[in-house]
Amino acid sequence: MDKPVKFFSGSVSKELAENIASSFGTALGSHEIIEFSDGEIEPSFDETVRGAEVFLIQSTMPPAENLIELLLMIDAAKRASAYSISAVIPYFGYARQDKKGKPRVPIAAKLTANLLSAAGVNRIITMDLHADQIQGFFEVPVDHLYASTLFIPYIKSLNLSNLIIASPDMGGSKRANTYATFLNSEVVICYKHREKANKISKMMIIGDVKNKDVVIIDDMVDTAGTLTKAADLMIKNGANSVRAICTHGLFSANAYDRIEHSKLQEVVITDTIPKEHKSNKVKQLSVADLFASTIKSGLNNKSISDNFIC
Repeated sequence: MDKPVKFFSGSVSKELAENIASSFGTALGSHEIIEFSDGEIEPSFDETVRGAEVFLIQSTMPPAENLIELLLMIDAAKRASAYSISAVIPYFGYARQDKKGKPRVPIAAKLTANLLSAAGVNRIITMDLHADQIQGFFEVPVDHLYASTLFIPYIKSLNLSNLIIASPDMGGSKRANTYATFLNSEVVICYKHREKANKISKMMIIGDVKNKDVVIIDDMVDTAGTLTKAADLMIKNGANSVRAICTHGLFSANAYDRIEHSKLQEVVITDTIPKEHKSNKVKQLSVADLFASTIKSGLNNKSISDNFIC
């Protein structure tokens, strides 16, 4: 007898979760979040999940309550005798802390992986982790999706005759090179030096952008300090146009204001993080169909390789 498949959403990812479930061909299951007067929360499923393949959809960007809510939902499903529990985490928070960059600091990405495993998750489905090695932090299978499946066709649709791919930093050079190889383009790299987190003291471009249409590739846009500084520097160095392609749109601090007053032509993101965007330069693509397709393939024991362009 086939096991029932049920989708539930955390508080912050409801719209995306509804779209994933709809693309899959079903609706979200019923549940509620009870909140105590001190802010403590208690998720409660309003329908049985016994023996079901349960998919819990929640991005885990700050505040930490988003992660706590997902952990509690996993625990509730486990204690309700779900057959399997898959955490669908479009944006995996705390991924930037994937190693010790200096003494006496945590590796938050590993801690988060441990917490999810301890809660009882059986599989992780996520997108564009900040560092690929985070997959190895888990002792359960990880389906790591790439937004390039959406972004490559979009870049092609722009028909840029002088296209060149750019990485905003040295760490993103591998990602940029993958795009460039697929698009038969050259690569330039921005070298930046930070005084501290989210503050750049100097930046320079490695490569020639004169008369080029630059597409900056990154996994996320946070304060937009790097993107806007890079765009302005590239235009100053003779670029025809500069646009940014970033999977996760955090847009913290005064990011929108920076984008509006920069030389960036547009910033293309996905809907992994729910936001009401405050800039006409921001364009959003949906990842719902990609996640739904991956879930279907997994349930039918089929390869998900066809979901990857590069």
